[in-house]
Amino acid sequence: MASGNPGKIREIARLLSDLGIDIVAQSALGVDDADETGKTFAENAFIKARHAAAATGLPAIADDSGLVVDALDGAPGIYSARYAGPDASDDMNIDKLLAALGDVEIPARGAAFHCAATFVTPDDETALICEAQWCGAILQARQGDGGFGYDPVFLDPESGASSALLTPQQKNARSHRGKALRGLVALIREHFS
Repeated sequence: MASGNPGKIREIARLLSDLGIDIVAQSALGVDDADETGKTFAENAFIKARHAAAATGLPAIADDSGLVVDALDGAPGIYSARYAGPDASDDMNIDKLLAALGDVEIPARGAAFHCAATFVTPDDETALICEAQWCGAILQARQGDGGFGYDPVFLDPESGASSALLTPQQKNARSHRGKALRGLVALIREHFS
């Protein structure tokens, strides 16, 4: 898995558990993070997967995901993880997001999590991608302490709660990453059956 984010790795391992493959973080194999120089989630996901596959000689899965906020013209977008700076914590990113939205009311705080999930083989002969989104809104204050990233301020319209208050099963059923990875798993099965 071309990621060092423990929250992502746990989510992805749960989603892919029925494939019978072991998910190993690239950091456990001595692989550093790739430079995310792409202009889209899909480009960055492929950059990360190809980097991990080339460094390990193993097939690699990567995702690139982020939060797109309507009132901020799509920000933080591909810069979601580093919205408040290169070494920003989740709390720092959330603080910056809430400050940027100020007193904007909920109806105008529409947002969506986007995810591009990719699978590549080391020879790059197989390159698969699936993209998905999870539409909602940004709350005016944090709710819950589950999940990671922007989960405490992302309002899931189906439950009426922040995604940080959802169980892992509820989140995986609705989330951008869950949808994209289920689609990617289907593509992997189809390709290798």
